[in-house]
Amino acid sequence: MTRATPGPWRAVIVDDEPPARQTLRLLLAREKDFTLAAECGHGREALDAVAAVRPDVLFLDVLMPGMDGFDVLRELGADAVPAIVFVTAYDRYAVQAFEKHAVEYLLKPFTDERFADVVDHVRRRLRERALASVGERLPDLLAETAARRDRRQLVVKDGSRTHVIPEADIVWVEAEDYCVRIHAAGRGILARESLKTIEDQLDPGTFARVHRSAIVNTRCIKAMEPVASGDQRLVLTDGTVLRVSRTHRAALLRRL
Repeated sequence: MTRATPGPWRAVIVDDEPPARQTLRLLLAREKDFTLAAECGHGREALDAVAAVRPDVLFLDVLMPGMDGFDVLRELGADAVPAIVFVTAYDRYAVQAFEKHAVEYLLKPFTDERFADVVDHVRRRLRERALASVGERLPDLLAETAARRDRRQLVVKDGSRTHVIPEADIVWVEAEDYCVRIHAAGRGILARESLKTIEDQLDPGTFARVHRSAIVNTRCIKAMEPVASGDQRLVLTDGTVLRVSRTHRAALLRRL
């Protein structure tokens, strides 16, 4: 149930005693990266709250009339359980609590310092879960990002004609008088636009200015070679050779 992005973590407090809920509420309010999403007085209400707000952490009383804390966990099911902090006045439930994979066990009465230690432990565990979640989804996230980038398009006008050019097809763009020529998929498309206007429309993570009159698709760079003048030159996949000005060389190298 933990999100990939850390904080503010959503918390739900479940305790049948109003003073106990108030204590937890006041202490939790001191933790700036936690927010109280719901407060419940019995187990059935807790189940509804978890389903509604999908909390990251549940401060769960063990002994409650009707449905105790362990009953709540059984009803939730393994896939729906957030990080659990059991809160109780009885230490005899500690072993059973950790068998249920509780993150912490808060024994009443507790000090402010003990509560802060518990929250710090929960915070670390939630961050670990978030990082693990991102790691598991990283291949899918990278594929999704690449697919989105490949679907990007540049729309330009050539007189009365409108060209829709997939960015993935563009090898490079050059300034030509008061126009630009877009070299894409083996053709050159002339558009009455400035090079800066085109640059602002292209994906900055893929396209880079190499001198004042040219932009290249960094995916289409085949080689970068030094020349006698101390400058660099690029060889692109379509055979084009371009000079890299010293002004733009450092920024280009950071992209590659």
